[in-house]
Amino acid sequence: MKKWLKISVTCFLAAILIITLAACNNEKVQKVTVAEVTHSIFYAPQYVALEKGFFEEEGLDVELTLTAGGDKVMTALLSDGADIGLVGSETSIYVAAQGSSDPVINFAQLTQTDGTFLVSREKIDNFSWDQLKGSTFLGQRKGGMPQMVGEFVLKKHGIDPHADLELIQNIDFANITSAFASGTGDFVQLFEPQASVFEQEGRGHIVASFGEESGHVPYTSFMAKESYMDENKEVIEKFTRAIYKAQQWVEEHSAKEVAEAIQPQFEDTDLELIEMVVERYKGQGSFSTDPILEEDEWNNLQDIMDEAGELPERINHSDLVNTEIAESVMK
Repeated sequence: MKKWLKISVTCFLAAILIITLAACNNEKVQKVTVAEVTHSIFYAPQYVALEKGFFEEEGLDVELTLTAGGDKVMTALLSDGADIGLVGSETSIYVAAQGSSDPVINFAQLTQTDGTFLVSREKIDNFSWDQLKGSTFLGQRKGGMPQMVGEFVLKKHGIDPHADLELIQNIDFANITSAFASGTGDFVQLFEPQASVFEQEGRGHIVASFGEESGHVPYTSFMAKESYMDENKEVIEKFTRAIYKAQQWVEEHSAKEVAEAIQPQFEDTDLELIEMVVERYKGQGSFSTDPILEEDEWNNLQDIMDEAGELPERINHSDLVNTEIAESVMK
């Protein structure tokens, strides 16, 4: 009887210990909401961090919410509807120029080139940029990075986007693909995988990359309000460390391995297509290999905005970019 009682007490204490440890572990898990401007293979390292458990290893429970449009991501951040935003860095400049008392700070860069491609309705064997003159060009939303980079590249090739062609930029981001499919435009500026899907279906042909033409720019970054970063320094550090692990993983693995890792995020997309898109982005260096947003990239961003007539004012790199966290996790 005494032996049975001793065993029962031991089992009871063990159960209490397990429950206590589980409770402690649960307390350590921090919920983080991320508002992403679009759900795209262009953001592969973020999905690798999710699918490979890198956020989990850091004690973070990351929830992604699709918040289409840079202005909507900013609204979500400023209203505390999201903790972190994944969006173009230009949005933080727009907010700062409006005199925000709680600026949005870029703390980890995810992509370092434009992610769009020029798609022609007709097959062109020997494409040259001057072939856009006199055409109808279905561009992206005015004031957004895709459109500003698009105009920057056109001007680089001696094309005035507002005089040498018919520029359409009043169609919502979500409807650009369907607009081109229905017959609008001779050329269109598209993200992947839409560009490759059109090519596979014979409805369009990729003739150039805006990313290759525009150079390095902080195209998409993780950012948060300054107040949130001050109050959650450890969370931001853990988040950045997970992203850095994912960036290194993407850099060190093949396009096929990356595609296989992120396929659960794109269940309706064929694995071979995902691999082709990843290979294309890897080939032109679109994925940042570390989270540091360099000053020269920041200045290139503002030059592109200025060229498009969308830069409200020049803002110093140190005012809206925090590289200390990224530098710390990389040591």
